[in-house]
Amino acid sequence: MAAKSTTSYEGFTEEERAAMKEHAQELKKAARRGAKSEADGEADVLAKIAEFPEGDRRLAERVHAIVKENAPHLTPKLWYGQPAYAKDGKVVCFFQPSSKFKTRYSTLGFNDAASLDDGVMWPTAYALTELDAETEKRIAEIVRRAAG
Repeated sequence: MAAKSTTSYEGFTEEERAAMKEHAQELKKAARRGAKSEADGEADVLAKIAEFPEGDRRLAERVHAIVKENAPHLTPKLWYGQPAYAKDGKVVCFFQPSSKFKTRYSTLGFNDAASLDDGVMWPTAYALTELDAETEKRIAEIVRRAAG
């Protein structure tokens, strides 16, 4: 008789389930709109950012401005309820507010569509607690590189 596993699966957290529901709603909304315009995506992103608590909102507004300035060819869109920026429909980078999963920092993340490859290992996410001029400059450089 096979030994019974002692690990237990508790499933997704409430926040994870909420993110998946948001993504399903985003897909339905996009399907109803048909070919989604960049303006629609930007309006969605700005509306979502406006809902964030103040600290997350300030970070997200600056990240949004940095992405728009340094990679204007990326298309703003919502992705699992988070501001994201896509190239040819694939998310390159995204901003995850700390309030999303009740973490101590917000995250600027990059997906596999980002051109960040550097040898056999490279970072794909950065913790953000505040932005200063040096950090904004670094984000701009990373975003430009990721966007290709």
